[in-house]
Amino acid sequence: MIGYLAALGAAFVVTFCSMPLLRALSFRVGAVVHPDARRVHTRPTPILGGAGIVAGFLVGFGVAWLTGEFRPAFRTIAPPLGVVLSTLTMYVVGQVDDLREVSAPAKTAGSVLAGSVLAISGVSILFFRVPFVGLVALPPDLVPLITVLWVVGMAQAVNLIDGLDGLAAGVVGIAAGAILMFAEHLDNDGEIIADDNIGALIAACVVGACLGYLPWNFHPAKIFMGDAGALTLGLLMAASTIAIGGNTDAEVGGQTFFFFAPLLLPLVILGVPIIDTAWALLRRARDRAGLTIADKGHLHHRLMRLGHGHRRAVLILWGWTGLLSAAVLVPVYTGNGLALVPLGLAAVGLLLYTVLGPAWEARRRAAEAVRADEPQVGAGDPAGFSVGNSDSRGC
Repeated sequence: MIGYLAALGAAFVVTFCSMPLLRALSFRVGAVVHPDARRVHTRPTPILGGAGIVAGFLVGFGVAWLTGEFRPAFRTIAPPLGVVLSTLTMYVVGQVDDLREVSAPAKTAGSVLAGSVLAISGVSILFFRVPFVGLVALPPDLVPLITVLWVVGMAQAVNLIDGLDGLAAGVVGIAAGAILMFAEHLDNDGEIIADDNIGALIAACVVGACLGYLPWNFHPAKIFMGDAGALTLGLLMAASTIAIGGNTDAEVGGQTFFFFAPLLLPLVILGVPIIDTAWALLRRARDRAGLTIADKGHLHHRLMRLGHGHRRAVLILWGWTGLLSAAVLVPVYTGNGLALVPLGLAAVGLLLYTVLGPAWEARRRAAEAVRADEPQVGAGDPAGFSVGNSDSRGC
């Protein structure tokens, strides 16, 4: 864990300290987004925060290499180099879109290029573990295609949920922390994950970068990550889950079996952005709208229409991500399915608060307003003052 903490800490420090410089640079070069009909912020905000996230991740990755704690992971240069090059590729694609707003096909092509770099470097989905079926090896000609599709899907999922201050970074940070804990447990439990696997290291650097960015992005945001940050975080989450779940054919069983798969692990932990993306596709197909046309039908927008404020909507979605992550980690760490019962109760409570919380809050405020308007005897009410004088004269 020393190596992971060093990488996480370096990513945090670099990301956090870079934000003031990037804010100043954003205003200087005009990299600022202004309020409009589809945005919820009300003032011009700089948009170069993605550069700090990428810088933090790369520095954390470099520190991990320098510590010597990850010699097996860096013994073969292709996977680490592929992660770095694909990260830079995705960042450039997103940053160009932030500054010049490129077409959707061009942005998708750039995402495909980043995923291809990752697949060529050896960070690719080679195996699936299907419950009750077992290990399934992909045909070699399908490996690059499945890997690229996974990268593009994850990148778009994170990008679509980046609609409120602190939402995407918080969700990804929680998910990356869960993936790190999951991988560390598997590494300690029979050496299921090989020493040269870089999935957990990627997750650790992502956690540090997200933690460094959040103080500057939590509502009211001082800087945005833009597509450059959101697409890159999606790529890195894809790379981490691919490395952990799709690169090894080790035999596993029990509770671990049902979650040790590149499709199941991130689908559960990253359930919030993935559900949001699936609903967006269905909604736009129903309305016969273009898939690239932005709208206000995402989960976070619906929470705000229910009556939740900006911060509360973000915290609710963080809470759902935390519960989904715990649903993966608790059975793996305890080996006991009954441990999910408290999580189920917590989920019911969070669901009730999500749906009914605004109504409860409205009734509470209405009751407080009524109490505030009620006349108080002896405190400014004429009748009360008269009675009080009468009593005092009677004494």
